[in-house]
This record gives sequence, C-alpha cells and structure tokens, in this order.
Amino acid sequence: MNEQAVRRRGSAGWALAITSVAGFMAALDNLVVTTALPSIRKDLGGALSDLEWTVNAYTLTFAVLLMFGAALGDRFGRRRMFVAGLTIFTGASAAAALAPGINELIAARAVQGVGAAVMMPLTLTLLSAAVPAERRGAAIGIWGAATGLAVASGPLIGGSLTQHLSWQWIFWLNVPLGVALIPLARLRLAESTAPGARLDGRGTALISLGLFGIVFALVNATEHGWTSARVLSGLIGGAVLVAAFIRHGVVAERPMLPMRLFRGRAFAGINVASMLMFTGMFGSIFLLSQFLQNVVGYSPTEAGLRMLPWTGMPMIVAPIAGYLSDRIGGRPVVAAGLALQALGLAWFGVILSPDVSYAAQLPALIISGTGMALFIAPAANMVLGSVRTSEQGIASGANNALREVGGALGIAVLGSIFSANGGYGSPAAFVSGLTPALWVGAGLLAAGVGAALIIPGRKAQSVQGDTAGPGRPSDTAVTSAARPSAGPVRRVDAARR
Repeated sequence: MNEQAVRRRGSAGWALAITSVAGFMAALDNLVVTTALPSIRKDLGGALSDLEWTVNAYTLTFAVLLMFGAALGDRFGRRRMFVAGLTIFTGASAAAALAPGINELIAARAVQGVGAAVMMPLTLTLLSAAVPAERRGAAIGIWGAATGLAVASGPLIGGSLTQHLSWQWIFWLNVPLGVALIPLARLRLAESTAPGARLDGRGTALISLGLFGIVFALVNATEHGWTSARVLSGLIGGAVLVAAFIRHGVVAERPMLPMRLFRGRAFAGINVASMLMFTGMFGSIFLLSQFLQNVVGYSPTEAGLRMLPWTGMPMIVAPIAGYLSDRIGGRPVVAAGLALQALGLAWFGVILSPDVSYAAQLPALIISGTGMALFIAPAANMVLGSVRTSEQGIASGANNALREVGGALGIAVLGSIFSANGGYGSPAAFVSGLTPALWVGAGLLAAGVGAALIIPGRKAQSVQGDTAGPGRPSDTAVTSAARPSAGPVRRVDAARR
C-alpha cells in the first residue's frame, strides 16, 4: 500500500471518529433532558409549556439554521465552520449548566441549537468527502449508530447524571468532549469549500421566522386555546412565511434550498419520511420518559435503564442497516424501520395502564429500537445519493432540518394531545393523555412508510441532473494541486501538517 493510500485511509478513520462523536453530542442534546425534566421543574420551576421549550428551544434553532449552517460551510470552509459550530455548542453547554432560572436555561438551549446547526450538517459532508464511495455506506452506518445511540440513550444518560450528580451535568458532559474535538478537527480534517457558494439571508429569515411561528403556536395552544390571537397569529403568520420560503426556493436564482430538488421522488420521499419519523418518535419519547417516572415511579436512572432495550438496538442494528442499504438498496430497509416503529408505539398504546409491568413494555421497546436503527443510517445515505455531489451539503442540511422540525412539531403536537386528554394530575390522567398521543405517533410513522415506498427502487433510482452520483469525485473534493484554477476550492491533507 503506497503512502498516499495510507494517508487517505488514516484521514477517513479520523473523519469517521471526529464526525461520529460530534454527531453523538448534537443528537444527544435533543432528548438528554427528557428524564431530567421533573428535576429541572422542581429546581427551576415552570409549567408544561416551559418544559416543552426546554426541549424545543434546542430543536427549533437547530432545525431552522441547519441549511444556513451547511451554506456557511460551503462558503467559508467546511472544517472551519465545523470547528466554529463545535465551539459555540460547547460554550452554550456550559452556560446551560450554569443557568440560574428556567428562562436562562431556555436561552442557553437556543444557543446550543445554533452551534449544533452549524456543526451537524457538516459532519456528513466531511465524512462523505473523506471516505471512498465503496465504503461510504458502512461508514455512514457507523455514524448513524452513534447518532441513533445518542437519541435513544439520551433518557438513560440524562437520568443517570441527574440522579447521581445533578441535572446540570447533562450539559457539563459536552464540555470536555468539545474541548478535545476542537484541536483534533483542526489537525485531522481536510478543508474544502464549494465554488461560488453564497449565503441566502432572505431564505434563512423566511424559514426561521416561519417555523418559529408555527412551533410557538403549537406549544401555546394548550394553555391559551386554539382560537386565541397568540396561537392563530403564530399559525397563520408562520404558514405564510413558510409558503414565501417555498416560493423563494422556486424563483430565486440561488436559494438556500432549491425546490427543484423535491421534483426527484427519491429526495422528496426520504425527506417526508424523515420528518414523519421524527415527529412520531420524538413526541412519543418526550412523553414516555416522563411516564416511567411520574406514573410507574422509577427514579431517573431506573427510567433510563428501562429504556436500554431501545438504547442498545442502534449499536447492534445500525451498522447492519448501512451494510444492507449498500446491498439491497435503502428503500426496503427504511420502510421496514418505519413500520417497526409504528408497531412499537401501537404496542405501547394497547398495553399502557398505571400499573403496567415492565415485561409488557419490553417487546415494544425492542421493536421501536430496532426500527429506529434500521431507519437512520440508510436514510442518511439515501439523502446523499439522491442529489448531485456538489449539492450534498445543502441536501444534508435540508434533511437534518426537516428531521429537527419534525421533532419540535412532535413534542408540540403530541404534547397538545396529551394535555387535551389528560395531564399530570394523577397516574390515570397521565395515561389517559398519553394513550391517544401514542396512537397519533404510530399513525405518523405509518404514514412515513407510505412516503418511503414512493422512493424509486434501487435499479430505477437515478441522481437528478448528475448521472455520476455521489460516488464520483466532486468539485469540492479535489486537491488544489489537481485543480490550480479552482480558486477557493481546496482540500488540505492533514498529514502534511
């Protein structure tokens, strides 16, 4: 093996390790607070809407700025902006741990989301550029295992740290990881930019304000009523701004999200499926983690441990799912994952009661965890494979944005259904609210199966506008020596440092 091959192999290994840990951190903070919510509520106070915002402040800023984060990487350098996002995320984690009140905690969580929005979409872009096409599915499978593990283990990690230390430690955990990753990323990741990339301030403003209005309305619907001026203005204003963003994506010369991408069945199908998956899953986990403590009576650690069958599945299944997607195509794997998750939530909906045994819950936990693991890695690979190589950054940002929007909507929508049918007043009231919310979550996941099935099969699928697909070298993955006229397009091998 020549020196260049050894260097490339080492670069791929470092890229996989760094991006997987960074993806783990960003995904972990989606749900790490769920088992800590009772302790946060006891310590800092706050109503149900405040607890929802403790989660949604992160997911919302994460969602609305993901595409902007990807565009920043294309314009100013993927490695440079990845390090900047990681720095913001790490600092905001420390601020959240030091928050003296619920409002300060919500604000710190929002800044955390900003850092994650810059960092997260660039993990896939950096990884895809570093790993050869023939090994990309397996590499993304490992990345997906880390991301899936973070999502599923969030309740366990949050519960354990809350019970044995304090809820603040769910945020302190990020600080040493971030401090360690920042110099490693600077030394070991290659730099690259996209030719002629520019920022879309108008598109960013439209989608950010539009999504904020919609989620703000949903979170406040239970407290203020669906016909209140606050809720109606948020829904109508948000919908108008989102519609303006869609039109902007059609008519603008270089929008942050070209709507023409959605003409492809593969890109449209996997993004709709992703949004529905995260809507049903996030809202359900938000409520189920509280059910285990508030109704069944488990401690935060015990509640997290009871989620281990769900937590363990991504570690086992996600790499296998990535391998299968390389061999048989992503569509059947993704559809099976969504179907299993719908089945798992439906199982919960049938068996839930104030005195339900853990044995009765166990099959639902295993089925749901397996389904989630089957979905995450193949879905990420399908997104990258559904667009031109030069558009992978914005495609990754769009997919992550829709997933996070789904998560925020899931917490808001299922939280509203929970409050309308029950509440925290008693175990019976909690179950009365949780059961219909889980059935809605199962229905959303079942609809996701339908969206996945519109994706063309492996033989029929083609990359729109680029027959080479992501496996071919792109204009963002060439060395400056190979293309001296490329101007800002560059890739610096870390081994030369």
